[in-house]
Amino acid sequence: MTIALRRSWAKDLDARTLYELLKLRVEVFVVEQATPYPELDGRDLLAETRHFWLEGPGSDVICTLRLMEEHPGGEKAFRIGRVCTKRSARGHGHTTRLLQAALAEVGDYPCHINAQTYLQDMYGHHGFVRDGDEFLDDGIPHVPMVKPASPAETGQS
Repeated sequence: MTIALRRSWAKDLDARTLYELLKLRVEVFVVEQATPYPELDGRDLLAETRHFWLEGPGSDVICTLRLMEEHPGGEKAFRIGRVCTKRSARGHGHTTRLLQAALAEVGDYPCHINAQTYLQDMYGHHGFVRDGDEFLDDGIPHVPMVKPASPAETGQS
């Protein structure tokens, strides 16, 4: 089975694909995790937002994440969010593949994520470290994590 990696800036995303990405996110976060929350937060269509997803046969979206560029304090940084995989496609390394693609685009800049606590070790394997106290987000325990800027970006050696 061929699994295709896709990436698109928000402005280039067609309506059908955006619908499929949102549908998967609602399946996982709202239905499966029984967490009603405002999925449509206005950030999916921002100019600096990029979407990554994997397509299976028939253009079926099986995994997705959202990468946003931020400028806290005037410094360039990124934030990964809305990471999810269809239940039937879990355990095959799909999330790792998407994270690697997104982090390649992040390059040497810092990247933040609010990870569900039970996934902290998985994100740790990608260079993320805990960056604060555990908190509840819509009733689900999360931890803030960051993949720090590389020394090349910070000017350190």
